[in-house]
Amino acid sequence: MPHIVDPAKCEGCEACVPTCPTNAISMVDAKAKISEECVDCGTCIEACPTSAISPP
Repeated sequence: MPHIVDPAKCEGCEACVPTCPTNAISMVDAKAKISEECVDCGTCIEACPTSAISPP
């Protein structure tokens, strides 16, 4: 199950995108979207400056 992005907190900075080892993060309507390719490694959570990403 992929991590959860809170669209109210996501500012679309894309800091999380290059950290994902499975390329599971894309930007949709200027917000991060995490696909089922997510392996729950947590690198995106650490990279997010607004704490918009949380575990499933």
